[in-house]
Amino acid sequence: MTAFHWLDWVILAGFGGGMLGAVLWSLWKKEETSADYFLAGRNAGWVSIGSSIFASNIGSEHLVGLAGAGFVSGMAMAHWEMHAWLILVLGWVFVPFYDRIKVFTMPEFLERRFSPASRSILSVISLVSYVLTKVAVTVYAGGVVFKTVFGIESINGVDFFWISAVGLVVLTGIYTVLGGMRAVMYTSVLQTPVLLVGSIVILVAGLAKVGGWSEVAAICGDKLKLVRPAADPEFPWTGVLFGSAIIGFWYWCTDQYIVQRVLSGRNQHQSRRGTILAGYFKLLPVFIFLIPGMIAYALSQKGLLALPLDASGQPMGDAAFASLVAQLLPIGFKGVVVCGLLAALMSSLASLFNSSAALFTADFYKKFHPRASEQHLVVVGRIATAAVVVLGIVWIPVMQGLGNVLYRYLQAVQGLLAPAIAAVFIMGVFWKRASAAGGLSGLAVGFSMGMFRLWLDVIKTRLPQDGLLYRIADINWLHYCELLFVICVGTIWIVSRLSKPPTAEMQRYTYGAATPEERAAMRASWNNWDVVHTAVILGVIVVFYAYFW
Repeated sequence: MTAFHWLDWVILAGFGGGMLGAVLWSLWKKEETSADYFLAGRNAGWVSIGSSIFASNIGSEHLVGLAGAGFVSGMAMAHWEMHAWLILVLGWVFVPFYDRIKVFTMPEFLERRFSPASRSILSVISLVSYVLTKVAVTVYAGGVVFKTVFGIESINGVDFFWISAVGLVVLTGIYTVLGGMRAVMYTSVLQTPVLLVGSIVILVAGLAKVGGWSEVAAICGDKLKLVRPAADPEFPWTGVLFGSAIIGFWYWCTDQYIVQRVLSGRNQHQSRRGTILAGYFKLLPVFIFLIPGMIAYALSQKGLLALPLDASGQPMGDAAFASLVAQLLPIGFKGVVVCGLLAALMSSLASLFNSSAALFTADFYKKFHPRASEQHLVVVGRIATAAVVVLGIVWIPVMQGLGNVLYRYLQAVQGLLAPAIAAVFIMGVFWKRASAAGGLSGLAVGFSMGMFRLWLDVIKTRLPQDGLLYRIADINWLHYCELLFVICVGTIWIVSRLSKPPTAEMQRYTYGAATPEERAAMRASWNNWDVVHTAVILGVIVVFYAYFW
């Protein structure tokens, strides 16, 4: 193992200085309104938007969980990282729509399209998912990574996991509370290149150590297959291709966490190009995160890499990336990669904190305090952010039992939350007849069935194997996601047909309600540059699937 040299510490300190400078700059550009605080004044350019989308998406759960997934199951979960095409759907289809209806949050759209009750349900689902999955998973992964990289077990009797995890959460919370969305945007521009450089370094170093890609392919064998048989217990192609798309549509096109980045754009042109840039970035995670996990597997099989063992004595897949950093990289480069890890953690958490504050302020507080001043809303948003920080810390212990299933757990939970939201948005945006009762019913049924399945997963080992509940719990998680989506769509369609039609005002918040002038503005917002780069991204995805099929 290469020790953490003084040069590595200098690089880490330099990165910290750059972060501090970005935050001070954002504080100098003071927020006067809630739009300033949450959406950076709706004046962001395409580079900031694209960098922020990617940096917000890529957290330490990718470096830990995705590399761990590569170590354990090879290319099976690469489908989730090939969703650059869904970011293009966000840019080409939903950016013009969101720009036209001028919404502040996604729950606000549901209120205008359906009812206040639909808005409240979505807000609750979003806030719960942020705290229990994204915040907790990211923080837990960050603690595991830094404990492994620095090789420190404890300081003064305190587990270093807690010191690093809690310290980073508090630090990120402080700069997000003070700087708001502008701080997130500015620091994302700094973090994204650092994250990319650090990850590429570990990829190159790993390939050199193992003997090249051909050696990795020979050792991994069937792990290289992207599409698995329909009978595969974990990743059947019948579930992966459609189930991952449902989860991806929810995440990239309707989740406040991501959509907030494009809402901050100064116009459709800048927002769309931001999504195209993010689409290019999204092609990278398989190569810089998942493949290093496969390299770690090959190295461990050759006896060239030692990984910590879990309780059963098996190598911990989630420690793959951190072990590569700790054991392969030379002096200086380790500092760069640690900066990338730090960037991933802080950027993901900062975006989560800010989006959670936006949801709470706009969807709950402002509803009960409609006359609150803009300055007061900013203060409330900062308090809400601080509350999310505390909740994230409180939920860290929940993540300590995840072991080698971190990324799989994250996608499985999202697979229970996504179908209802995806169905409601698709039907609400593209079908004018979708009614308030239909939208509310779809959300309620989908969320209830999702949480029911989660409860069954928890108690599955105690259920009789010949019982109905066990058979429901035994349905493949991706097939259940697809089934849940179909049930939600069917519920919305049936209830909408049987209930009062939506008003003309509600129907104005559908895709087909755009005026000729609005369609002309959308057409004027793109040119051949946008088309060519969109085609390039789609072409890369097709080639990737053809190679690993």
